Amino acid sequence: MTVQSTAQSTVQSDAHLLIVDDDERIRTLLQKFLIRNGFFVSAAKDAAQARRLLGGLEFDLIVMDVMMPGETGIELTRVLRADVTTPILLLTAKGETSDRIEGLEAGADDYLPKPFEPKELLLRINAILRRVPPVPPEQAIPTILSLGPIRYDVERSELWQGEDLVRLTATENQLMRIFSATPNEPVSRTQLVEKLGRDRGQAQERAVDVQITRLRRKLEVDPKQPRYLQTVRGAGYMLAPD
Repeated sequence: MTVQSTAQSTVQSDAHLLIVDDDERIRTLLQKFLIRNGFFVSAAKDAAQARRLLGGLEFDLIVMDVMMPGETGIELTRVLRADVTTPILLLTAKGETSDRIEGLEAGADDYLPKPFEPKELLLRINAILRRVPPVPPEQAIPTILSLGPIRYDVERSELWQGEDLVRLTATENQLMRIFSATPNEPVSRTQLVEKLGRDRGQAQERAVDVQITRLRRKLEVDPKQPRYLQTVRGAGYMLAPD
């Protein structure tokens, strides 16, 4: 991978990224490239060092290689998702759809196969960090959406079960904000891909399906028979609050 692009980043200039890659050359190139494009960047050579950094610092996004000696990027992603909602972008030399799905099921927000263009990495980071545009004021959306024992605070973008805050990944939070903007109205998979800032294509639509499956586990009593995050045949997905 050659990192020479000077593409201008459009994300928040104070975003703090964590790069996790066992290849020192790639790690250093990525760190220098992202710093040149306005980020604060820390780097770790393996999962153990990443854990130490995550224990003392807060990051806006983690860019992590999958194939690392010892604990892999997918294994670390799966562990982090138990406690951490920081967005995770996985990098890997494996580009098969099954590999991407495995990463997304582990809790990653996006997946970028190697080799990649530096500008594409910036666009992916931008898409993850970009906030969904606010709902226009003329749309009267309830402040709280009730989903059985779950409630979603639209203004705070928080999901609660009783007194317990349900942790959402960055992508899951984006999906909830998209659906809560138009409750009881279906949103197509293509629209979801676009609103999430992803490139069009069947692979990305399949990735959205995976994210929907994960989100249903947090919303539904029986995720296999969803009551609140419904599939509308031929139209997409729809949030149907009480």
